[in-house]
Amino acid sequence: MTVREAQVKEIHVAVAVIIRDERVLIARRPDHVHQGGLLEFPGGKVEPGESVQAALVREIAEETGLKVPEASLEPVIGIRHDYGDKRVFLDVWATRAAEGEPEGCEGQPVEWLDPDRLRDQDFPAANRPIIRALRLPAQLAITGTAASAGETIERLRSGLAGASQALVVLRAPAMTGPDYRQLAAAAVPVCEAAGAGLIVHGAPEVFYGTPGACGLHLPWREAAKQAERPIPVSAWLGVSCHDATEIDQAVAIGADYVTLGPVKPTLSHPEEPTMGWEAFGTLVSGAPVPVFGLGGLTLADLPEARQQGGQGIAGISFWWPEN
Repeated sequence: MTVREAQVKEIHVAVAVIIRDERVLIARRPDHVHQGGLLEFPGGKVEPGESVQAALVREIAEETGLKVPEASLEPVIGIRHDYGDKRVFLDVWATRAAEGEPEGCEGQPVEWLDPDRLRDQDFPAANRPIIRALRLPAQLAITGTAASAGETIERLRSGLAGASQALVVLRAPAMTGPDYRQLAAAAVPVCEAAGAGLIVHGAPEVFYGTPGACGLHLPWREAAKQAERPIPVSAWLGVSCHDATEIDQAVAIGADYVTLGPVKPTLSHPEEPTMGWEAFGTLVSGAPVPVFGLGGLTLADLPEARQQGGQGIAGISFWWPEN
């Protein structure tokens, strides 16, 4: 720790994502305060001896007049950010059970906004991972094995028909570059017809060679080669990670999310070492990006992943038709 880091105290801030009718309550910061004029999520400092949940209940009531049952709060993401003159830890929790009609009790304008209308430039930099978390689903679907490209497409169509998925990572490690790009080109309209976005898997050139792809998922071997974000900010960028060092690299190149695992043993690699939920939660607490748990997880594991601060789960078995 440097002298400056030792002198700058970290401020613990409780942040509320209040959701109603799939819209989020947003306020505008007064012009005279730090980061004045920008939009923000309701919240404030956690007082000494106060739990983050109690702080949220208090702050929400003071700022908006809404009453929030403490038990309704669920963890979303934790973000550490250094502004230079101050360091903050944003402890972000969500509720769908706020009671009453909101008002700007401190004179600040408040409004309900669709998450798709939230723009990075309108918020303080530390808030931007929250926007990612709100836009990402709780389930990141990954394609499984198939005997051929044609069978992959049929299983993709069947899987999307059987369960609603917002994002699909097209993983086909056995395919060469041209074959994979051909598969991806065929998968894009299938996903679009089901209301899902297709994220291609591999090197950056795969993304640029797949019109209609909504993002790129980098396996670690590709992420390690990057010195900066390799695709536009308008597309999703994900990275496969296994430890804190890899998460740091993903953050450095501007990843919007990471997958982290294996959390549990998998059918394909039952002897591979796993990290378990405790280690997963520890790594998530230090990650300033949404994190999907990966490895041997089913929909039954989703509540635990969320409780550990994760975005949700990523995987194959919860949606991919094997037969």
